[in-house]
Amino acid sequence: MSEVSAPENHGPIHVGTNSRRVAPSLLEAQGLMKTYGGRTVVNNVHLSVREGEIVGLLGPNGAGKTTSFYMIAGLIPPDAGVVTFSGKDISTLPMHKRARLGMGYLPQEESIFRHLSVENNLKAVLETRKDLSRKQRNMRIDELLERFSITHIRKSEALALSGGEKRRLTLARSLCTNPSLLMLDEPFSGVDPIAVGDIQSIVRDLRDNDGLSILITDHNVRETLHIVDHAYLLYEGKLILEGEAADIANDPLARKHYLGEDFVL
Repeated sequence: MSEVSAPENHGPIHVGTNSRRVAPSLLEAQGLMKTYGGRTVVNNVHLSVREGEIVGLLGPNGAGKTTSFYMIAGLIPPDAGVVTFSGKDISTLPMHKRARLGMGYLPQEESIFRHLSVENNLKAVLETRKDLSRKQRNMRIDELLERFSITHIRKSEALALSGGEKRRLTLARSLCTNPSLLMLDEPFSGVDPIAVGDIQSIVRDLRDNDGLSILITDHNVRETLHIVDHAYLLYEGKLILEGEAADIANDPLARKHYLGEDFVL
């Protein structure tokens, strides 16, 4: 374990044995900066997501994690820094062009078509796939309905779904565009404990069976740390810690500034 010093006196501390999987980086952010009203809310933040890896971006309220996440997703522009995807500089690309490259984004806010059926929610996205025939699109709908255990509600309006069902539908929709990276914004928000476990299993399955890379930010730190391979911790706009989940959970710096002394993973 690395020695801990005050966060204002060092760059990010790497905790643990640095046994991060050996794989090419799919997504990289370097030197991200953002200032609002003369206040620097993100200060020289960097992170990477490797192929087939789940990465968490964590921190207390006001730490800059949401702003960093939005800059990486393309929702807001960075004042400085570079974001690359598959080796391509995407720092100034709008979200829809990032999506064409293979970046999927699931917002915290409800993004489904509420008055369409579950089936038609998937169909609406798949209609944009000009590389698929109608038969292939219909087959894909059936596959996604079965995979996400929502076949029994395929004719139900999305408006009538539970929080967990809506989240599963949103995840199913995200696969319609065949992404290589998924960015999940608060995926555990507004769902019950059973649904949280379901979502965790789905996310792991997307990594293990689809080879997807996944970047998560969520206030539910325990649920997030349970599924990530690697995590970054921000505090007061700066990246202060990175490492595997178990190492971060036991790190004195993380406990002092974010987790609390009694935190148990």
